[in-house]
Amino acid sequence: MYAIVEIAGQQFKVAKDQKVFVNRLATEEGKKVEFDNVLLIGDGDKVTVGAPAIDGAQVEAKVLKHLKGDKVIVFKKKRRKGYRVKNGHRQYLSEIVIESIVASGATKKAAPAKKAAPKKEEPKKAEPKVEAQATAPKAKEAPAKKAAPKKTTGKADDLKKIEGIGPKIAETLTAAGIATYADLAKAKPAKIAEIISDVRGSHVPDTWPQQAKLAADGKWDELKELQDKLDGGVAK
Repeated sequence: MYAIVEIAGQQFKVAKDQKVFVNRLATEEGKKVEFDNVLLIGDGDKVTVGAPAIDGAQVEAKVLKHLKGDKVIVFKKKRRKGYRVKNGHRQYLSEIVIESIVASGATKKAAPAKKAAPKKEEPKKAEPKVEAQATAPKAKEAPAKKAAPKKTTGKADDLKKIEGIGPKIAETLTAAGIATYADLAKAKPAKIAEIISDVRGSHVPDTWPQQAKLAADGKWDELKELQDKLDGGVAK
């Protein structure tokens, strides 16, 4: 007997006592885990296909260990831009062994019930104030102050023209409030490195403020001469 089951977002063809490497599961090592999304079961000449899953079918497995997969090298390069980025990646995996395949009769775990949202208390109505003197003249109400208009931000610059800045870094800097050449020229390299720390790859922003200052001043020829001496934002 074999089955096609969805595990951690991927589909696998499994049989009893088979070991499978899947994306990292939240279950601890040595614990059992059940998968209810069984798409197909084959038993000899009999094949049962779900629509999309088979009702009552279940695959039981045991988590043997958690590990990392083999290293995969990702290399990116842009011609005539001096842009080269080399990254390594190792996928987090779990090794499981299939213990049994149940074709029908398995009970699915009930989803946890959602807590009811607390009712909002209605605000109490304010009681009308009794006037102290009916004959006293009413004070003139002060005119309401007009809300100050919001300042409109200037148009964002194309930060990708700075050597060493790609689309992802430009997007991250813009989200952090650095959207123009002038903003980038004022920023310190240590602060920039902190903002882009979550972007994959090794980035050296030491020359970015200097390049942005030239771009903000419109000195494109001087910027071109400087960028010819750089490689990925770093001096050659």
